[in-house]
Amino acid sequence: MSISDELEKLGELHQRGALSDDEFSRAKARVLDGAARPGSQAPAVSALNALRRSREDRWLGGVCGGLAAVTGMAAWVWRLLFTLLVLCGGTGVLVYVLLWILLPQEDLRLGGPPAEVHAG
Repeated sequence: MSISDELEKLGELHQRGALSDDEFSRAKARVLDGAARPGSQAPAVSALNALRRSREDRWLGGVCGGLAAVTGMAAWVWRLLFTLLVLCGGTGVLVYVLLWILLPQEDLRLGGPPAEVHAG
């Protein structure tokens, strides 16, 4: 539902007497404030935009570590899932490589200790 549709419905409720002047102005302000916040209307989109490849928790490309950071699941669960998908016709390799290519790497943290470099 778009903002204009919500405002129109609020106006209709106000005209019918279902909302007082004070209730109408508060509801209108809530709708307009919600539109001003960028992540308030689409949490799934903001979660996808936050998805990054991990710099610290990585074995190959950091995809599983990045997925773990966003979803709250352990990285080993994601690694196991991709391994199982590899055994199911190789789709795990395709999905992992696509995520490796399409996901940006997470930003360097400034002011903290340097990340460890793993050989291999």
